[in-house]
Amino acid sequence: MNITAQITGIEYNPRLTNDLKAFDFKNFNINELPANCLINYDGFSFGLSKWVSPKRTRSYPYERVYNTLGTAKRITIIPIIKDEGKKGDRDFIQWDTISLMSLLDIFVVFAYYKTAEKHKTRTNKITNQQFDNELVKQKISEIKNYHSSALHWNLKEIKESFPNLIQKAKEAYNSIGQLLAVEFHNEQGIDRFADKFTNGVKDFMQSSREKAQEAQNREMQTIQPKEALSTLTKATITIENYLGGKYYFTTDEIKIEKDKIYLIEAKHSKNSLLPSIGDIKDGLLKMILYTNLKNVSVNDKKYTAIPVLKLTSSKLTKHIYQTEIDTNTELNKRQKEILKKLFNEANENKFKVIIEKA
Repeated sequence: MNITAQITGIEYNPRLTNDLKAFDFKNFNINELPANCLINYDGFSFGLSKWVSPKRTRSYPYERVYNTLGTAKRITIIPIIKDEGKKGDRDFIQWDTISLMSLLDIFVVFAYYKTAEKHKTRTNKITNQQFDNELVKQKISEIKNYHSSALHWNLKEIKESFPNLIQKAKEAYNSIGQLLAVEFHNEQGIDRFADKFTNGVKDFMQSSREKAQEAQNREMQTIQPKEALSTLTKATITIENYLGGKYYFTTDEIKIEKDKIYLIEAKHSKNSLLPSIGDIKDGLLKMILYTNLKNVSVNDKKYTAIPVLKLTSSKLTKHIYQTEIDTNTELNKRQKEILKKLFNEANENKFKVIIEKA
């Protein structure tokens, strides 16, 4: 089953964001900062997050982004390419990552890794990759004086900066390889990535969408080990924004009741009473999208979407309801605080939370 929907804008109030530690831009070094923080810069204050890979499924980047959503202006740093060496992974940034950040009104600083260390035990693999800090500082200074939307900034940067940035990343990995005597993946992959921008952004968009659709179809065929579902019903969901940007997702579960379709994002824990806070916030980013859907349909039939975040655990003995959090004897104080904030966020943003034994 394929669900189609549209998003015309985002309205959402987060409640589970972290208290961000503040840093001054004067001594800014992106490589020494935490995954998310607050930066003060001559009266200009913004939430900052950074990704360790352009791939969305590594290291909970959505959690990092989510934690900055309570700030008026948000910037995220994403490497356009990450090559861990011939014995590791190599990932490239995808159009739909950029499009999603634009939709959430987040300015993206596209960066590259300039230095690294040789892996101590594995040949042809590197670790501790470090961003070009001067480039990141320069881009943040430009954003400080930029008065258009994050969308316009992100599109401008793709068009103007990507070809040069890809070349810098390629040269940096060549230099790292020579310095550390490490082999990397074939350079032709980076050259093919660069070729996508010869005719503007269109080829990049098309290639990224094809990869996203392939990943979507692969996920439809499998159940992830962490998932503990009450049904095996999955569906693809293709969301289009007002710019024609498309996002390809797979719902963990769906349920249809008359004219209502429940879009269920499931997070499971095998060894704890609740899934990790990273998993929960990863699920909340889906709720931001699902609560803003318009014109939801399946085979041209319209439905009212009901977003659901379902948390399951093998350790739980019973269903947890909002009214019973305080009297629940299984949960500790911190878990109760998390669930209270989670239910408040759900009530305010009109989605459902289910917490039950797997």
